[in-house]
Amino acid sequence: MSIRKSLLAGVVAFASVSALAPVVMAEDEVTITVWSLDKPEQPAWNLAREFDEKEPGIKVEYRLIQFDDVVSEAMRAYSTGQAPDIIAIDNPEHALFASRGAFLDLTDMIAGSNVINKDNYFPGPLNSVTWDGKLFGVPKATNTIALYYNADMFKAKGLDPDKPPQTWAELIDAARKLNDPAQNVYGLAFSAKASEEGTFQFLPWAQMGGGSYRDINSEGSVKALEAWKTLMDEKLVSPDSLTRGQWDSTGTFNSGNAAMAISGPWELNRMSDEAKFDWRVALLPVPEEGAERSSAMGDFNWAIFSSTKHPQEAFKALEYFASQDDKMFKNYGQLPARSDITLPETGNAKKDAALKVFQEQLKYAKPRGPHPQWPKISKAIQDAIQAALTGQMSPKDALDQAAETIDAVLG
Repeated sequence: MSIRKSLLAGVVAFASVSALAPVVMAEDEVTITVWSLDKPEQPAWNLAREFDEKEPGIKVEYRLIQFDDVVSEAMRAYSTGQAPDIIAIDNPEHALFASRGAFLDLTDMIAGSNVINKDNYFPGPLNSVTWDGKLFGVPKATNTIALYYNADMFKAKGLDPDKPPQTWAELIDAARKLNDPAQNVYGLAFSAKASEEGTFQFLPWAQMGGGSYRDINSEGSVKALEAWKTLMDEKLVSPDSLTRGQWDSTGTFNSGNAAMAISGPWELNRMSDEAKFDWRVALLPVPEEGAERSSAMGDFNWAIFSSTKHPQEAFKALEYFASQDDKMFKNYGQLPARSDITLPETGNAKKDAALKVFQEQLKYAKPRGPHPQWPKISKAIQDAIQAALTGQMSPKDALDQAAETIDAVLG
């Protein structure tokens, strides 16, 4: 069998494998469609191809879609009866579809599966596919954020590289000591961009302070934004943190122009290739010793549209995809969303040590939401971050305003 791809408007398509060899179609062969952002070097494309070849009675058609088009294309397709059977959706968008009945309830299928066990998943990824107490998907992969730091700079400034900052106060104190304007070195790098990336980086701080998106103006959330404002006002982070994404802000760290950075495991290969210093990774600092930990949670989930004519075959595909989770990191460099999988050693001591930290951090990672109106909620948080860090409003006033906006969204 072969995965068939078609050239559609705004979609990158690949040459059909079926053109390479004749294919004999069985009369009772079932066709299922898979939509994803993944290119040939990424998981979904390969998993769909492998399942297609493995199952003689099931043909898989794969469509590559663009990130900015996922929600609009998928919702349009569902409303017109042209939705795919399976889609890979960004985890904060999952609730939008599940709450509208667009995704198939997989609770009973998962309960009866010998392959997919919900207890094997980290709490954050599992919560992101949960709506109204039911499971409407299966986590595809996951990621989170932690604290990268330059151990050489720690030594040079008299800081113990084996004792990275554990609390917010220690982080700010370390940033002050490491900040070196004469050498064009900032104490810390992170992204406060007015986009989902800004929310992704700030929300864990609010959560560690005891807040959440439902009470974004809690006392702990305000203290979190005040800590960010201290870092910005004292120029311990670059002013362009307000406009740069995570990839660019971490590039500042890689180049030796920041002593610490808050970023994720997607940086590990670049860090290994580019960073010419002793870099390490630690868990995100907490407000005070003993406080609850939290971290951001990224990546995509699998879901089956409720309009599918082939629910059993589509779920069989998800079971195959899940059966390959132990190869997710080895083959594609992505972290599996499961706590029962041990990552293979890479042979790079720094990278292996960092991976252990990220897997520990994943125990505390929380989804954004879940809520059907997440984009509006996130926008309110982004606006508060920008208003506070640019001095337009105090952190408290900015988060009070965000809370009003979010309360209106929540009804």
